[in-house]
Amino acid sequence: MWGAAPCPPSIGAARRRAGDRGLRTRATASLWAARCGPGLRSRGRSAMVAGRCGCWFRVGGARSAAAGRALSISPTVVQASVSRPHTALLGLGLLLMLLLYVGLPGPPEHASWLWGDPNVTVLAGLTPGNSPIFYREVLPLQRARRVEVVLLHGKAFTSRTWERLGTLQLLAHRGYRAVALDLPGFGNSAPAKEASTEAGRAELLARALRGLEVRNAVLVSPSLSGRYALPFLMRDHPQLRGFVPIAPAATQNYTREQFWAVKTPTLILYGELDRILARESLRQLRHLPQHSVVKLRDAGHACYLHRPGDFHRALLAFLDQLP
Repeated sequence: MWGAAPCPPSIGAARRRAGDRGLRTRATASLWAARCGPGLRSRGRSAMVAGRCGCWFRVGGARSAAAGRALSISPTVVQASVSRPHTALLGLGLLLMLLLYVGLPGPPEHASWLWGDPNVTVLAGLTPGNSPIFYREVLPLQRARRVEVVLLHGKAFTSRTWERLGTLQLLAHRGYRAVALDLPGFGNSAPAKEASTEAGRAELLARALRGLEVRNAVLVSPSLSGRYALPFLMRDHPQLRGFVPIAPAATQNYTREQFWAVKTPTLILYGELDRILARESLRQLRHLPQHSVVKLRDAGHACYLHRPGDFHRALLAFLDQLP
């Protein structure tokens, strides 16, 4: 049982000479270390260091009054004994975080197709003549394919959409020349009077292709741009080699007999969740004699934005099989 012990003369003299609280603490720690043997000496040194620094570390709340002055080193002893478990727990936590990070799934397969490629130069300009059309263009990075891809856009988009989506860059890598147009009144193209009639819209598109020297066009036509692409398609222009409608507008303006007469190879693309324009246009476009259909799952009206990887794969597969 712990009991009060008289201070040795040397320690008593030191206490009287110092008159210092911190030194009294160190003397008390030394006394208890001497009485309890080597096992406590290391803890006594810890207490002396704490006393010298003027700070004590407590865990588990305030010290009880029953502990007495002699047990003033106990908080330091407890602190020293829990530091290793805390360190081990911290290390384990960091290890788990690292394992979780490493185990996270990588980016989706098509993620790289959503970024611009610094190796592809996107040219921009205006077509010559009256009612000029703004365009963005990429040239093939490898041996040029026979067909050239012309990308139109919907009401809420411009030619820049195809650059941001990475479609222009991807086509350049696959050996295709690709041109994206700003329709009249959109993006950097001024409004045009000819756009008010069906014949005028078809002529605007034909003039733009002539100005850009596009001779073997595959026309990609989403949504609103169907008002330009469909009258162009019905006129059987010799430079048209393929047609990719994506829920285009204005299909109701043509009869099934007119669609039957079209011989252009066609890839019909639409989003599974587009239940209005896609279904209406599909009902008419199915009358095209040379067509295939691709439905992009979990995609809406702008399916090329919702499922860009699937869109690009379907487009490339169609382009690659054209003569």
